[in-house]
This record gives sequence, C-alpha cells and structure tokens, in this order.
Amino acid sequence: MMNRTLYTLMVHSENFAGLLNQVTAVFTRRQLNIESLNVSASSIEGVHKYTITVWTDEETIRKVVKQIEKKIDVIQAHYFTDDETYCHEIALYKVATPAFLETSDASAVIRKYSARIVEMNPTFSIVEKNGKSEEITALYKELRRLACVLQFVRSGRVAITTSCFERVNEFLDAQEAKHHLRPTH
Repeated sequence: MMNRTLYTLMVHSENFAGLLNQVTAVFTRRQLNIESLNVSASSIEGVHKYTITVWTDEETIRKVVKQIEKKIDVIQAHYFTDDETYCHEIALYKVATPAFLETSDASAVIRKYSARIVEMNPTFSIVEKNGKSEEITALYKELRRLACVLQFVRSGRVAITTSCFERVNEFLDAQEAKHHLRPTH
C-alpha cells in the first residue's frame, strides 16, 4: 500500500477561461480526489494562484505537477507538505439562536476555539472561525454535540510557503533577465 501524505499544490498561471478544468482533469485522470481548492489573484499582477490539497504519494504528486506545468497557460507549479507551508481555512457555522443560548457550554466552546459570533438574531446566529483544518472540524463536532448547527461551510485552504521567497517570483525574474539579454535585430 502506498504511503499517502496530504500535499498542497501551488499553481501559478495566467487567468484564462478553461484552465481550471484542464488542471482538475489531471487529477481526474489519475483518480485523485481533490480535498480543497482555492483560486485567487496572486501578489503578481495578472497571475492567479491555485492552492490545491490532495492525499497521495510523492511519486504521484511529482507526476501530477509535471503534467500541470505542461499546460500552456501555467507559469509554474510546486508541491509542499504541511511543514513547508503556513495554511488557514475559514468556516461559518449557522446555529439556531434559541438552542445555542439555552446551552451553557456554547459560549465556552466559542471561546475555546477563538471563534466569534458575527451575526445574531432571534432565529439564527453565525459563528466564524479561521485557523487550521483540524480546529475547524473540532469546533464543528462540538457545536453538533450541542445540537444547534443549522448549516456549515468552510473555505478551501489558503497557503503560503514557509521559505523566505516565492519560487514563481524567482522564475519570472529569471525569464525577464533572459528576455533582456536576447539580442534585438
């Protein structure tokens, strides 16, 4: 049996329609389930960043990254383990206000997880929590135990590397330097 690890892929690309479908197709062909997916603008103008998490082995993740980098609009792709990234998620928990207020443990649970109530009305309240995936899941389980959860939603992982630089910046700087060194005719 293969040794599975949760990997975080960071893919930098130009923002073109259809690229997300091409990227996710790489996972589908290998029968890999994407655990979370977040797409947003990056710190580089005109470049988007895909943050994708997947459970697999290192050999497979290497192949996936190579396949993704072959896509014409992909600038660069890298994979990381949890100790190489700082990552967070955000979650919203919609709870029944009457049931929530009747439970003496409710406010203690909210404080325990450093969550906060962002909306409260007589019918429902919305609790917000950002942090590690495990904390978000643990808070959900405790609120379920209190029998007050009406809805629950969480974001995909957002992550940055723990290194002092972003590899795509070095890559783009090198590309620009090469471009400026080419003779013009």
